[in-house]
Amino acid sequence: MKGLSGKEVELIAALEYDHKQFFTSEDIDKIAKDKRQRYNIVKALLKKKRIVKLNKTKYYLIPFKAKHGSWSEDPFVVADEACDGNNYFIGGWGAAYHWKLTEQIPMQVDIYTTKRQGKLKILNTRLVFHRTTAKKIEQAVVEKKREHPFRIMNKEEAKIWIRSRK
Repeated sequence: MKGLSGKEVELIAALEYDHKQFFTSEDIDKIAKDKRQRYNIVKALLKKKRIVKLNKTKYYLIPFKAKHGSWSEDPFVVADEACDGNNYFIGGWGAAYHWKLTEQIPMQVDIYTTKRQGKLKILNTRLVFHRTTAKKIEQAVVEKKREHPFRIMNKEEAKIWIRSRK
């Protein structure tokens, strides 16, 4: 494939063979000789828009079948992977839409966590991080989308939340 080095093609091929859309730095270490080569591979693939950085150590692979490097993934799955699957829950309009309390398609995914705050745009998905308590995170339930678990505000809390918006 034009524009990709041998190591980059090797990494992408290995990840696609293992059906790994989401991968970590450790997966790159299996192919890279050292830390410097890992950094250069990541930097080159980010520049060529073949991968997207989710957090410090986790990345999303844009598959070869993506036309012109554009691809989309389910926003709830992206949110789960960006938070490493713990200490978070999805709330707001995303939760209301998931529980079919509204027909309005959410423009962003509101993520309540104890660690981060701010806004992030990944794969045309706007993630907005809000601070919350560990007690509220424990009240969240685990749901699945396409065999991928994610944490979301429970239905009763979502009903209360949507009533407060009217």
